[in-house]
Amino acid sequence: MPAYAALAGDVTAGYWNPAGLSRMEYPQITLMHDERFGGLVNYDYTAAAMPMGAQHTLGLSVVRLGVDDIADTRAAWTDLNHNGLIESNELDNGKITYYNVADWAFLLSYARRVSDQLSYGASVKLIRREAGDASATGIGFDVGVQYRATESLTLGANLQDATTTLVAWSTGTNELVSPTLKLGAAWTVDALAGRLTPVGDVDIRFENRGAAANAHLGAVSFDFHAGAEYSFRDLIAVRAGLSDIGSLNVGTGIHLPKFDIDYSFAKYDGDEQLGNTHRVSLTFTFQAEQFLRARE
Repeated sequence: MPAYAALAGDVTAGYWNPAGLSRMEYPQITLMHDERFGGLVNYDYTAAAMPMGAQHTLGLSVVRLGVDDIADTRAAWTDLNHNGLIESNELDNGKITYYNVADWAFLLSYARRVSDQLSYGASVKLIRREAGDASATGIGFDVGVQYRATESLTLGANLQDATTTLVAWSTGTNELVSPTLKLGAAWTVDALAGRLTPVGDVDIRFENRGAAANAHLGAVSFDFHAGAEYSFRDLIAVRAGLSDIGSLNVGTGIHLPKFDIDYSFAKYDGDEQLGNTHRVSLTFTFQAEQFLRARE
C-alpha cells in the first residue's frame, strides 16, 4: 500500500519508518522486485533486520532503481557520404556501447521501543547514483516515531533526509535532497473473522512544488496516500490503495509458517500509457524459540 508510516512493523520498516522495526519479534529477511513502465525501469529491494535484546532492533536495507542497457550511439554514426549529413543507413552497430542509469540506497537502521505505546528509530543512508561515466555519492539521515494511541489506532511520522542530503557528482556539480515529512495513521478493527486496517499518509515537502502537488501552501506542499488491508485469520491478506498521482494499487499476501509471499499490481491509465507494474516480494522469518526477542 502507498500509506505505510504508521503500519510498518516488520523488516521493511527500515525503508518506510525505522521506528517500526521495534515491533519485530523475530529476525527477518525480505526480497522484492518489480518492473515499471513496460519493463523499462527495474526496482529491487532487499533487507534484513534482527531484534537486539528487549528494546533494540538493527536493520540493513538496500534499494536499487535503474534503467539498464541504454544504447549509446554517439560514436556509431559515420558520414559515409562525406556530405556533412548523417543518414539512417550510416549507423555502425559495432560501435554501439551500452550503459546503465541507476540509483542505489543503503540504509543502516536502528529502532528502540520505549514502551508498549512508543517507539523511535533512525537510519543513516548512503546514496549512490550512476549515469554512464558519471557518478554521485551522498549521505542522509531519516528519523521516525510510532505511537500506539489506543488498542486500535497507531500514529507514525518519518522525517526523511532530515538534515538535507547533499549528493556530490564526479562532474563537479552538486544537488540537494530536501527533507520530506511523512505523517500517517492506521486504524485496526475486527471484521468478518479477521482484521480490517484503513490507513492514510500525507507527505509534506518544502520544495515549492506548487501545482505539481495535491495541495500546497506557499512553499510547503502536501501529497496524500490512502489504503486498506483486510487480513483473514493471519493467513491471507487483501490490500488496496491510492497513490498521490492517482494510481490504483491492489495486492494480496499469503502468510505461511516462517514464510510470506506478497504480490501487488499498480495500474496507470491516461494519455501517457505508462503501463502496469507487477511487484513480488518474499519474506522469511526466523520463527524459532532461540531467535525470539528477549523479554525484560
